[in-house]
This record gives sequence, C-alpha cells and structure tokens, in this order.
Amino acid sequence: MRLLVALLLLANLVFLAWSQGWLDELSGIPADGDREPERLARQVRPETVRVLTPQAVAAAASAADARRVCLEAGPFDAPSLLAAESALSTTLPGGSWSRHAVDTGARWAVVMGRFPNREAQLRKEQELTRLRVPFEPLRGVPDLEPALALGRYVQREAAEAALAQLTQRGIQTARVAELPAPPASVMLRVERADPDLAAKVSGLRLDALGKGFTPCARSS
Repeated sequence: MRLLVALLLLANLVFLAWSQGWLDELSGIPADGDREPERLARQVRPETVRVLTPQAVAAAASAADARRVCLEAGPFDAPSLLAAESALSTTLPGGSWSRHAVDTGARWAVVMGRFPNREAQLRKEQELTRLRVPFEPLRGVPDLEPALALGRYVQREAAEAALAQLTQRGIQTARVAELPAPPASVMLRVERADPDLAAKVSGLRLDALGKGFTPCARSS
C-alpha cells in the first residue's frame, strides 16, 4: 500500500511539472501543445494578414479579370498555320493559344455578265459609271467570267436586297450569283492573357505571324 501511494504521489509530481512546462525541453512534448498562443508566436508578419468578406473576394476577382485581354493573329491557311504554331512553340508555353476557325470571304455577289466580248463589258462599265454604281471585275470564278461584281455579301438575303435597290436605279440585267467557298482559315488566339503574357504576346515579331497579335474581334 505504501508503494502504491508513493507511485501515485510521484505521478502527480511528474504531471504537475509537465503541465507547468518545466519538462518541455526534456520530454519534447510541450505542455500547451499546438494551441493558439504557440501558433500566433510562430506567425511571420501577422500584421499583413487580412480577413476578406465574400464581397471583397468577388471584387478582387472581378478586377483581376478586367485586366485580362484577348489577342489573336491571322488569318492563316493550312501551311501558314503550321509555320505560325511552330514559331510560337519556341516563345510561348504549350497551351497558351488556341485555334479559331473564321469565315473570311463573301459567298454571294451581285454580278453582271457573262459578257460575250470585251466591247460588251466596256459598254456596261460605261453605263454603270454614268449611274454611279460601284463595280469591279469578277475574278477567280471561271464559270461566270468575264463579268462585273457590283457587290459581295456574306448572306444571300443581303445580296438579294442589294439587287432590289439596283433594280430601282435602272440596273436590269444584274443577278445574284453564288461564289466558290473561300479556303478554310484559322486565327490563333490567346484568350484571357494577364498583363505580363499580353505584353509578351503583343511584342512578338515573328515573320510567320504576319502582322502579329492584335485585340480579338469578338464577332468572330
């Protein structure tokens, strides 16, 4: 019984010494554990820490997005596209840019012709000049040449509307014709570029990029 009492007394003394922190260095187990006072003491420059409200976080994110810009280069056909991407791969990290297909040509035109000879075309050009109707020789469409183009349009409806206006002005022999599909064309776009990346991209001077990167045309 005396031994048990002595052991209990010894255990209480050891616990008291540990709880007061007297045995921290000896035991390696701090009496206060990892509680707030110790964590606060280990902070580095705590005065720089700020607690933000959800509204402040949203405002900061919005401000960061506002500084991002969209830049694009092109358009490129298939061979020039490969050359441009090869040049970019030596200056920008992979995945910095993406491809965006674009429609670069009109598909419809108001035309006059096919003329049987050069004299007939000249007479029609003189008539159009007198009526102050703009025109240009139609080229690249062998099935319609020789002919004159009085306007080119992306949509047939626009071409039909233009033809109706020309008819009111006395042009009786014009018609709407479908043009060959333009070759496939692609823009290279860097979207949501931060200020550092935007400065780097805008400053690129590579022959394969042509005129280089400019702000994106959002309509594309």
